[in-house]
Amino acid sequence: MLSRSEEDHIKAVHALVQEGKAAGTKDVADRLGTKASSVTVMLKKLAAKGLLRHEPYYGATLTAKGRTFALKLVRNHRLWETFLVQRLGFGWDEVHDLAEQLEHVRSTELTDRLSAFLGHPEFDPHGDPIPDPQGRLPKRRSLPLGECPPGSRVRLVAVKDGSDTLLQLLGQKGLRIGMHMKVAARESFDASMEVVIGRSTRQVLSRQVAAQLLVEPAVPAKPK
Repeated sequence: MLSRSEEDHIKAVHALVQEGKAAGTKDVADRLGTKASSVTVMLKKLAAKGLLRHEPYYGATLTAKGRTFALKLVRNHRLWETFLVQRLGFGWDEVHDLAEQLEHVRSTELTDRLSAFLGHPEFDPHGDPIPDPQGRLPKRRSLPLGECPPGSRVRLVAVKDGSDTLLQLLGQKGLRIGMHMKVAARESFDASMEVVIGRSTRQVLSRQVAAQLLVEPAVPAKPK
């Protein structure tokens, strides 16, 4: 059994590695909002338990055992986010902190029943993949909206930056996961984009925002 703090450190290392960043002591400390000295102690403790390898100046990497544990936490977190949004009506910008608390409930049976209750979703409300019970992640091909040329018809499938401020901005602009849009124009000066959401709603997205939105080609609706 691991403490909540140990679990948080394992998940932080996993998230940093997935983002292609070095999971150094300072990186983990910044992610968790704690002191680097306490992170050093914790990483040594987790290394002694065979959950990660920690090399000074090179950062931490998870062992197979540690990655399995991290993926269980990720699965719990994203299933709870899905439940909170779909069943309890929370906004997608309100659920991260709540799921951070719920993810530590240690019951495989509860997690499996939660997944079944939700219809075994593959992606959470932010479009992030939900690991299956074996830790396998669903795959899909997507690209940043900012790379799509004018005239492209796409569907929003994920948001790279799940910060509350970005999610709130997207909500104000009427954007949600699964929505269809057309790239109407791109400004050559600042690479901002005008998109048509649904049938007629027009919005202008900055280059920074467009880079955070992952999309896939929209499948045309079949004629009735």
